[in-house]
Amino acid sequence: MTVTSDRTTATNVRIGDREIGPDQPPFIIAEMSGNHDGSLDKALDIVRMVAASGAHALKLQTYTPETITIQSDAPDFRLSQGHELWGGRTLWDLYVEAHTPFEWHEPIFAEARKHGLTVFSSPFDPTAIDLLESLDTPAYKIASSEIVDLPLIRLAASKGKPIIISTGMASVGEIYAAVQAARSTGNDQIVVLACTANYPADPAESNLRGIPVMRDTFGTLVGYSDHTIGIGAPIAAVALGAVVVEKHVTLSREGGGVDSAFSSEPDELAALVSQTEIAWKCLGQPRIGARQQEKEGLRFRRSLYVVQDVKAGEAVTADNVRSIRPANGLPPDDFDSVVGRTFTRDVARGTALSLDLI
Repeated sequence: MTVTSDRTTATNVRIGDREIGPDQPPFIIAEMSGNHDGSLDKALDIVRMVAASGAHALKLQTYTPETITIQSDAPDFRLSQGHELWGGRTLWDLYVEAHTPFEWHEPIFAEARKHGLTVFSSPFDPTAIDLLESLDTPAYKIASSEIVDLPLIRLAASKGKPIIISTGMASVGEIYAAVQAARSTGNDQIVVLACTANYPADPAESNLRGIPVMRDTFGTLVGYSDHTIGIGAPIAAVALGAVVVEKHVTLSREGGGVDSAFSSEPDELAALVSQTEIAWKCLGQPRIGARQQEKEGLRFRRSLYVVQDVKAGEAVTADNVRSIRPANGLPPDDFDSVVGRTFTRDVARGTALSLDLI
């Protein structure tokens, strides 16, 4: 399918107290997912860890087993045996373990806000949106598997808040349909996330060169939802234009949690925050030439200097004129045009060679 964007540029969006866009440091979202391991106390510890890391936002997933699937042992409702993390499990059992109970949302939101974090969630049905509206969520995130649920996208977008759409597994046509569903509500505060919906994802599957293609195709801000191990992929994504980075987090991979195998531990999350901001700072401007900070260095480029005391009438030779630092003399490439010519006056060693001397 060929899609032509009806926009040429994307405008910045604001989530909480942070502006998001190419001219701002990357917005780092820490995804708790099911790594609370069924414990509210652990969930609150994760909140505090995220705040200490310097990440900007905490994200939850808002569903119950009943709102996301049904209890069934039929093959349609069971993961393939070969799945690296959850092989053979039923969707119901997986979501019983991984879900964040609705009644936990208020204390988690409160703890996040207490520590200065922006906090929002991925809704999976209208009841989740109702709950998140009651908590004054500042944004919505659409998970990759829900990108085809256009009614859900329209409902979330209709609340008038920024909407972040993950695109794992999605075709160009499906992404376009999701973006248009959000825009149909009059909401153009859209961020599309490049994503590989594999857990964990091989970095070679990331296809990060698609980030600027997505930006130009859909006319939205573009970010990256990362499921690789480590922080190399997010740093590369920022270098290619990602303005948002989402990463699953855990207190400890060894400590368990349904997504812990591909989640970042506290020190890794802190490094992700600092290193992606450095990557963003390195982008600079699309220009070539000396920077303001390089002006001192310009003084010490090579040029032609008299390197021996010479008398008037002596010839210019390779022994008495050489290319050295600093840069006040004739260009080094002029040597062939001055060699053999004679000095017009006595010249001291260390004098920059100029045409009036020969």
